[in-house]
Formats: sequence, structure tokens, C-alpha cells
Amino acid sequence: MQPEGGPGTGEAAHFRALESLYARAPINGLFESRLEIVRAGVARIRFALDERHFHAAGAAHGTGYFKMLDDAAFYAVNSLVTDRFLLTTAFNLHFTKPLTAGPVIAEGHWVSGKRRVFVADARLIDADGEEAARGTGTFMRSRIALAGLPGYAQ
Repeated sequence: MQPEGGPGTGEAAHFRALESLYARAPINGLFESRLEIVRAGVARIRFALDERHFHAAGAAHGTGYFKMLDDAAFYAVNSLVTDRFLLTTAFNLHFTKPLTAGPVIAEGHWVSGKRRVFVADARLIDADGEEAARGTGTFMRSRIALAGLPGYAQ
């Protein structure tokens, strides 16, 4: 599937603009992370977890799992849509292992959808290369133009 958009919008420019948008989002000031759009329909985010992200039992809180999985799936899908910001409408996640301090990779992959509603999968990989969680989300086009968002500049 090729990204949609008007003339003069290159795929690589769109990917870099999404990466910039991610970096500028205020929520990402709470996480040490970096987004990379690998190719159309695939996004990878590298996170560094530390004790600030832990629950009382000393492992990453579920909110962090959700954020990492949702972001990876979201950007995998938004890499295919050049005109509108997408919104998460549902997300289902499965925890398979606790995460502690250290690097985590969230990787999202577009599964289906071409116009208004999209589906994407994501998984979290810990420093040992083991899967710690996976999720599936649905995303839909909003009325918010990407071009009007701070940080999204091609």
C-alpha cells in the first residue's frame, strides 16, 4: 500500500515529518524514546525504561506497555496516511513478561484498512530479544490535518 497524499509529498519526507511530530509531542517528554518509520506500514520506537515507569512491585506499569504498543501501531498506520492525523479507537494488549529497566523496542505493522479505518499489530521486545507484550489496535482518520500540527513539517 502506498501513502496517500497530494503531489509533491514524498514518502521519505512524510516519514521524517511523522518522526518530528512524535518527538515534539509533550507526552514524549516523559519517556526517553525515538521513532523510526522503517518503511510504509512499519514503525519502530526505541524506549529506555527506568524506575520512573515502575509500579509498586518494581516492574514497568501497564500504562507504559500501552503507550509503547499504541504508538508503534499508530505510526505504522499513519505512515500510510499523509493528510490526516489518526485516532486510536480501540486497542487490545497481552502481557507476556514483566519489563524492568533497560532498552525496549516497540515495533508496529499495518495489517489492513485503506480508507477510514485501519488495523495494526505491535509487539514489545526486551533487551534479551524476547517478546514482553503484543497488541492490536484500530485507528481511524480524524478531521485534524497533519500539516497543521506543530512538529509535522515536510
